Amino acid sequence: MVDLTHGGVTIALELKRESDRVLAWDIYGTLGEDDLKLLTDNGIELVTGPDTGSPVIAPVHCPLERTDMTHHEITGRLLESWKRSAKIPLVEVTGVKGKTSTVWILREILRDLQPLILSSLGSYAGDDLLKRDISITPANMIETVRLAGECDCRTAIFEVSLGGTGLADVGVLTNIAEDYPIRQGTSSASRAKSQIFRSRRVCCEYGAFRRYYDRFWDITNTFSVTDDRACVHASDVEYGLESTSATLIIDGLETLKGDVIETEFSVETFAPAEHHLQNVLAGVSAALTLGKDPKRIQEGLRNFRGIPGRTSIREFNGTTIIEEINPGLNVRAVEYSLEMVEKLTDPVVIIGGRYGVTCEEIDEERLIRTLKGSDLQFIFVDELGYSLMKGMGTDAVYFRRPEDALRIAMKHDTVLMIYRSVYGDLTRR
Repeated sequence: MVDLTHGGVTIALELKRESDRVLAWDIYGTLGEDDLKLLTDNGIELVTGPDTGSPVIAPVHCPLERTDMTHHEITGRLLESWKRSAKIPLVEVTGVKGKTSTVWILREILRDLQPLILSSLGSYAGDDLLKRDISITPANMIETVRLAGECDCRTAIFEVSLGGTGLADVGVLTNIAEDYPIRQGTSSASRAKSQIFRSRRVCCEYGAFRRYYDRFWDITNTFSVTDDRACVHASDVEYGLESTSATLIIDGLETLKGDVIETEFSVETFAPAEHHLQNVLAGVSAALTLGKDPKRIQEGLRNFRGIPGRTSIREFNGTTIIEEINPGLNVRAVEYSLEMVEKLTDPVVIIGGRYGVTCEEIDEERLIRTLKGSDLQFIFVDELGYSLMKGMGTDAVYFRRPEDALRIAMKHDTVLMIYRSVYGDLTRR
């Protein structure tokens, strides 16, 4: 078992239940004393390199010459018996951006099934929080299942980084907004996420499907906000801060049972910009593929009001505050958000955040070009904000702490806060 940082400890312990000998290689040297003791107490041998006579299990992003099975694949194998006994539909959501929002949209649509959830905002069994601080590495699907125990969950929705395990009845690929390199440049996000196509059926954003995955056309339903060639696309869209309305046109979507859907229906939900609506379509596509009735989808979308840690809107002392707080912030989402706020009254934009909150960093050069092309007023914050300000070559308002920036910005009618961070870390400041 290679890489004990990204779920390797959990997988190693599960493997020890069915194998006499398990070897663990802490390739990044991050193993803490508690985990070290946990492994050795359970009879797992620590090594400093791969054993030539043993299968090598490693994350898809790990730069090894030989990998016999990825963390995604072994997680799927280890949960096979649970899946058979649970007898519930399983959805796995991957993609470069929009994963968490799609999971929470689906959670509202499938609320009557008390879904078991793994997301970057925590693990849940229905409305019960199982664990707050948990990553979306595939091994944490195992931890979520173990934490849930004998829950009354009648479906499962798991957010998974860099692909799927092969267990999913419906896999969702939200987008390939940025195809960043992995494995020290020898592979890419799009290649790793192709693992999601081992699901029974996949819902994939149309542009990503046409560019990277059209060889999987026979198991794929597509969605798009703007392209009417997709199985699910939108028309008559009217964006609003509080509620966006649209007509969804379903053209040739195939369900798990093999039924082909041709219909259209109207929806109203929280989706103030195009990238938010794309997440909605991802959730709708998955729900339809599962066989959910459009009326239940409409009701779930009406109840979705955004989530803390992605996009949310609040009023405070007469100021509208729009928060885009996201560890996976990308330039296209920033562009959509700026287009949205340009139409509002007296706007100001707080932008910045921190480095190192996800494996991939934001494309600063492209973001600087975007900011230079805007007439909006900016307030820069934290590490990323300082770098952006210097890159723009201009004197601007800068604060180290976002709360100080917000205090100044409250003089405006509308504040857009674009901040690269884990939401829980920001709320503790």
